[in-house]
Amino acid sequence: MASLVEAIQLAESFSTGEIRIHIDQHSDQNFAREALDTFHRLGMDKTQDRNGVLFYINFRHKYLTILGDKGIHERVKQSFWDQLHDEITQGFAKHEFCASLKAAVLKTGKELKTYFPTHGENKNELPNEISFSS
Repeated sequence: MASLVEAIQLAESFSTGEIRIHIDQHSDQNFAREALDTFHRLGMDKTQDRNGVLFYINFRHKYLTILGDKGIHERVKQSFWDQLHDEITQGFAKHEFCASLKAAVLKTGKELKTYFPTHGENKNELPNEISFSS
């Protein structure tokens, strides 16, 4: 998990974007609703530039979604999230969980840097730790 937090820190270091990973360990249904609720509960929609990105995963039910707030989603479009989702799930199928997430976080960081580069101080608006619901 430490390497994922380091990947988040690196990915965020060149942009004003915020990235979080949330592992859901309790939901049994309506994962899309739970992911959206988690997005809001974690404050992903409260960043100054509306450029928060949440990777929401429920391993038990093999569910993954990536939610990008309005600012980043308007720029990268749904096709970026779909491709990223495919890359992660292909890695998960090979049991490359950490490596797949790390690569996706870093790729997201590159997109955030393209559209939301830092100018001067880069305030970390949200924690970088992986969150869990159990």
